[in-house]
Amino acid sequence: MNIRHLTFRLLQVYVAVVRLGSISRAADQLHLTQPTVSQQIKRLSEAIGEPLLDIKDGKLGPTQVGTELYHAALDALSRFDDFGSFLSDARQGIRGSFSIGVVTTAKYILPRLLGPFNRHFPGVEVTIHVGNRGHILQRHQHQQDDLYLFSHPPAGEHTLSGRFIRNPLVLIAPADHWAAYRPPSRFSELLQERFLLREPGSATRMVFEEWLRERNLQLTRLMQIESNEVIRMSVEQGLGLAVLSEHTLAEGRQQLAVLALDEFPLHSHWYLVCHKNRRLPYAAANFVHYINDNLALCIDPRYIRNELELMLAHIAGQSSKSAPP
Repeated sequence: MNIRHLTFRLLQVYVAVVRLGSISRAADQLHLTQPTVSQQIKRLSEAIGEPLLDIKDGKLGPTQVGTELYHAALDALSRFDDFGSFLSDARQGIRGSFSIGVVTTAKYILPRLLGPFNRHFPGVEVTIHVGNRGHILQRHQHQQDDLYLFSHPPAGEHTLSGRFIRNPLVLIAPADHWAAYRPPSRFSELLQERFLLREPGSATRMVFEEWLRERNLQLTRLMQIESNEVIRMSVEQGLGLAVLSEHTLAEGRQQLAVLALDEFPLHSHWYLVCHKNRRLPYAAANFVHYINDNLALCIDPRYIRNELELMLAHIAGQSSKSAPP
């Protein structure tokens, strides 16, 4: 058998002939002429090197070799039918996979987005990589993920970002701290307090330190802690004050006080980020569309600041380029 001479069309014609038991009926079903079907059956028989059809009791049917070929052809064609269905689903973004790199603070909001998305698209597999900003910046630089979630997005002409969720940074203190009972009128009254800060390069720390520089303020007592959870628990236990994302306080804030000072909360946002020069997988593109269309169902509306237009336009441009002419 010369398998290089086999084609899917030959197998489709052969399956139709065996099923219908007639060259002419197969030709009608396939919208081919009878001589064309006869010629293709001849080509297939020559490629196999054995007769495939014969007449028994006045009926056209497969030989023993032809019966085995018929079953093999059904297996092959059905597998490609399955593949065709998968490809259709994948192009709609309802099957497939993508990965997302997430800075540590964003892990408080990502489940609120992925949970509803997964219920609508259970056929999509999502891989999540969580790390501090430096680690996720490195993954972004090496294009290791399809999408990224930053509160302070990286710059660069090949980076595309869109803010979509407000990320207020609030000033917190232990529930029994003096400032919880008589909030100071100015932040400068707190400069002698110990402040618990994330590591250098953290977006929350960057925003806070920039705010301090703009006002020519300098903290005198610092403790560095590389975990939002540990900072929150340390504030609860009286180790100091901190500026944290309000989203990190969704749980366990009963032992904390959010200080109501002028200019707080500080303004920050969550950004969805991708590479301009990298094609998003269909599933990732569908996730962006889902966020854009259903954000109010996933996130408290008071936090929404949806500006994903550029990213959606980028996805639309990719789709038009990949569409068949």
